Amino acid sequence: MSTIDTSTVDSEALIRKIKFRVIPLLVVLYIIAFIDRANVGFAALQMNADLGINAAQFGLVAGLFSIGYFLFEVPSNILMRKVGARKWIARILVTWGIVAVATGFVQDFVQLAIIRTLLGVAEAGFFPCVILYLTYWFPERERARVVALFMVALPLATVIAAPLSGLILDNVTWFGIESWRWVFILQGLPAVLLSVVVLKVLVDDPDKAKWLSPAEKLWLSDTLEAERLAKDKRHGHIGFWRSLAGARVLLLALIYYSKSVAIYVLAFFTPQIVAGLSSSFTETQIGFITAGPYGVAAVFMVWWARHSDKKMERRWHVGIPLLAAAGGLLAMPLVGDNIVLSLLALTIVTVAVYATYGPFWSLPNLFLTGPAAAVGLASINSLANLGGFIGPFGFGLLQESTGDNTIGLICVAAVLLIAAALVTCLRFVKIAENTAREAETDRRSTVKENTP
Repeated sequence: MSTIDTSTVDSEALIRKIKFRVIPLLVVLYIIAFIDRANVGFAALQMNADLGINAAQFGLVAGLFSIGYFLFEVPSNILMRKVGARKWIARILVTWGIVAVATGFVQDFVQLAIIRTLLGVAEAGFFPCVILYLTYWFPERERARVVALFMVALPLATVIAAPLSGLILDNVTWFGIESWRWVFILQGLPAVLLSVVVLKVLVDDPDKAKWLSPAEKLWLSDTLEAERLAKDKRHGHIGFWRSLAGARVLLLALIYYSKSVAIYVLAFFTPQIVAGLSSSFTETQIGFITAGPYGVAAVFMVWWARHSDKKMERRWHVGIPLLAAAGGLLAMPLVGDNIVLSLLALTIVTVAVYATYGPFWSLPNLFLTGPAAAVGLASINSLANLGGFIGPFGFGLLQESTGDNTIGLICVAAVLLIAAALVTCLRFVKIAENTAREAETDRRSTVKENTP
């Protein structure tokens, strides 16, 4: 029986301390990760012409990243649980950084297709590794906010990469190498360098954190264990195959797949959409204009996640943004001749799609624990990220065959509407939300009883 007194632990101060220690480095890593997977959209402004790539081929090479990611994501998450977050994330950084830099030396469509697939293989597991890692440190009531703080890296990546890529495209042709190649080379190097930082700074779990007191470690351990027991009591033990491809996992993967279709179409085609609004835009101007909606999204997604945690509600905090994003996509073809309204619609779509991240990734953690969480989180993300292949490839094909983006935007909107209907109607999600609310009510009652 433990003799450590946890009654003096200030839980709010402890959570703030953990956020300060854990989140900033993860955000930086994810910014680099998303830049390296999405910068092909900016390079395409010059690369497609140099390599003779049409819209359909570009959609294919952009999406092939997700195929490599899909194949290796679940094994990667299982290995992270065995090897430890620090070593495994450092390994991922080195391999994806090398492949990202190598993209700057491709000579044709086939080489580009191969290197994009390898980039997905190299980066596979990073995101679900981090989502799993966060469950080691934060109670359920903090999950949406914490995930949103981590995933604010996605819009911030575009805020940073869009102007930077535009400036590189307009100004960097060192050693006679085309500027689009420097986009990949310069933006791939930080991943390799940051692997050293990860090995020195990242801590595998709270038990190894020297900056936590014994009482803080015990409080956190007891809190997380109580949540795990509550989930197991309500949902029962979830074995490997159910966590890999059970009905609940597959339904959540389908919802997240729909979001992935929209995210990756935005990531890879927004620079070209913005370029199509005016023939007078330079690459630098395109970069700064593209960054605008993502800056708004970075702020809103954190606020929306805080609201979700405050209400302890997830379904509608995912469903409402999906409906808003679908509406924005349907509006874009109607306002295509007006630059201001087009950018407003693009902003609505971007903000709404990114707002879903925090609340969504709180859903699987409502019923997945332990090894099941490692497998389930990776399975949801890997299956869903096939939308990162289907979305850009299908969008590119439709653009190539019809000559504009209208049909593609309508198709993406339809997928989002289906996802919104699913997430708001799933019975097991309602049950899981009720379990989380009951656990939080019990926790508050216990704290109140133990407070002098």
